[in-house]
Amino acid sequence: MADVTLRSYVFLDDLQPQLAAFIGTTARGFLPLAGDASMLIETAPGLIINRITDVALKATQCTAAIMVVERAFGLLEIHHRDKGQVQLGGEAVLDYLQISESDRLKPRVVSDQVIRAVEPYHAQVINKTRYGDMLIAGESLLILETEPAGYIAFGANEALKAARVKLIDASLFGAYGRLYLSGPEAQIDAARDAALRGLSSVKGKEAPKGEGR
Repeated sequence: MADVTLRSYVFLDDLQPQLAAFIGTTARGFLPLAGDASMLIETAPGLIINRITDVALKATQCTAAIMVVERAFGLLEIHHRDKGQVQLGGEAVLDYLQISESDRLKPRVVSDQVIRAVEPYHAQVINKTRYGDMLIAGESLLILETEPAGYIAFGANEALKAARVKLIDASLFGAYGRLYLSGPEAQIDAARDAALRGLSSVKGKEAPKGEGR
């Protein structure tokens, strides 16, 4: 469909326990479990999400944890224990939209910060609004932002595979995705490297800078 932009289209082969638990904390749909395969599909405009949810669920045995419909952008997450079911759901959506995976936008890292030895009051302020684990004073904190937003889940999953860090918070939809991870300094550095490496491996079309604004 010429009037639909495929902002994010990303397959997670093995949901890490913390990310699965985080989605379960914040999502309103059928909650995923650690080890499930997952796919996130983000579109502009958002209203088409209802239609592609219908397509994906009718074509597979997948269930959906996240379905966000906003005027500008929408996001769908589907998951299943069988990777093939999830991939089939994604293919059904692409067929319906008459596009290919290569038509997706390529992720862009908008912001990449590491704060060493977080101060106690800084940790307390972040803890007031987080939905994940607790940030403890003295830990290092990684803050990562992506555009489009949906790719932040892939970055988070890759980081959690590679390092012993804690998922503090994440925003998976909207104009930009945002991720907070904390832990020992060396582990945070490893998590950052894994997230950036994973995001840079995703091929797609270049998004105009500020396209999400």
